[in-house]
Amino acid sequence: MTEKTQDKSALVLFSGGQDSATCLAWALERFDHVETLGFYYGQRHDVEMQARLDVRAAMAQQSAAWKARLGEDHTVDIAGYGALAESALTADRAIEMQENGLPSTFVPGRNLVFLTIASALAYRRGHGTMVGGMCETDYSGYPDCRQDTLSALQNAISLGLDETIEIATPLMFLDKGETWALAYELGGDALVELIRSRTHTCYTGDRSRLHDWGYGCGACPACELREKGWQAWREKGAA
Repeated sequence: MTEKTQDKSALVLFSGGQDSATCLAWALERFDHVETLGFYYGQRHDVEMQARLDVRAAMAQQSAAWKARLGEDHTVDIAGYGALAESALTADRAIEMQENGLPSTFVPGRNLVFLTIASALAYRRGHGTMVGGMCETDYSGYPDCRQDTLSALQNAISLGLDETIEIATPLMFLDKGETWALAYELGGDALVELIRSRTHTCYTGDRSRLHDWGYGCGACPACELREKGWQAWREKGAA
């Protein structure tokens, strides 16, 4: 999973959240052609699927170069998987730590399923790279976000397709403050504001209040992590 790639095209796993929006900007800076893929997996809140379309359209207006490179969007309905892998993100359950040490928001195997499905599209569309916002520095303890997991999956996918498809994870070793900094590096104030005001990360689906760091309930783990990162970045003297 290299930091830079020579491939001409990429497929970005795009949810419309802070991380995937930053990854889309990263890909648009590096590839000649970029397509996006979103998943409906039975999320409790439809706001995520709505936000991704809004964010994607706004990203295309960030620069003429990005607009020219941004290709087709794809969506896949795998609600049946979400029902099997029930979690606090797909069912009416409390957000809490479980006895196994993982949060109830963990959807078992989600990244494994997403990337395996994405690899079929990448293979068919000729993308040599899949880009995801997985991160093991600032995350909720999900084991399928770890580099070791994704390195093993990249190997399995490439073997199974008999064609090398890279899994690029530009946020893997960044904390949330550094993710905000990367967004600023890629697109300046305009991209930071787009991510702040248009993306959606909140686990509860709350869009009722725009905080300094974005929309959200302000109390769930996703909001707390996003707010903490925003504050850390601003304290380092962000423009």
